[in-house]
Amino acid sequence: MTLCYGPLHSGELPPSPRFLLSPSACLDEQLLQFKFLGILMGVAIRTKKPLDLHLAPLVWKQLCCIPLVLEDLEEVDLLYVQTLNSILHIEDSGITEDNFHEMIPLDSFVGQSANGKMVPIIPGGNSIPLTFSNRKEYVARAIEYRLHEIDRQVAVVREGMSWIIPVPLLSLLTAKQLEQMVCGMPEISVDVLKKVVRYREVEEHHTQVQWFWQTLEDFSNEERVLFMRFVSGRSRLPANTADISQRFQIMKVDRVRQTPFYQLGQSPDHSQTFT
Repeated sequence: MTLCYGPLHSGELPPSPRFLLSPSACLDEQLLQFKFLGILMGVAIRTKKPLDLHLAPLVWKQLCCIPLVLEDLEEVDLLYVQTLNSILHIEDSGITEDNFHEMIPLDSFVGQSANGKMVPIIPGGNSIPLTFSNRKEYVARAIEYRLHEIDRQVAVVREGMSWIIPVPLLSLLTAKQLEQMVCGMPEISVDVLKKVVRYREVEEHHTQVQWFWQTLEDFSNEERVLFMRFVSGRSRLPANTADISQRFQIMKVDRVRQTPFYQLGQSPDHSQTFT
């Protein structure tokens, strides 16, 4: 799968980066991968089995056919937007037509793509000079290019989704709603687990059970995600509790931890400390 990072406002990568679809992924094999991603998204919605997928908000907006605005670009690449604004209002820094090219390293209608490469922002942009007088057109074209550079890839993902779900209905959703339908909730809630738990051969108020819940409460969300992977193979819970078809089970066993079928066995230990 050809994805690229969406940088932080500072231009650096966040600890848990959000991904963009790579605008340079145009080969048939790469587009087939995006189509398969769409199929997986459709399956996640249909089966209510969320994916651990970290896409930038603007990708979800485009999947819902919501037009992008400048703020969407700022959210994934503020540094680039600030650079364009500096070019647009460069006269505020005392720059004139005479010394424009001394301060601006660009000399044609090329700009930075989401994958970091310099590309023409309009057809033939390499041969169109960037000047003090046409800088406003340059900035407008650069923004327009970035807001639409992954249109083709998004369309292929939607095509894949259409194999599983009626994609026209996506236009009725917000970007956040679609993300939650595909990815569930990023936070593993202990309260939600308590609502869907089933106890087998052990009582809810047993000391060991209380130790177990307290330990989960003390976990960070990252640690709870690892716990979920251990007992169920999943990293996410559906956004709607009612969509959790398999109930989480706590059962009594003799010093054996069992992980299949959403189960965790508890041995008769006498301490809350795990070894």
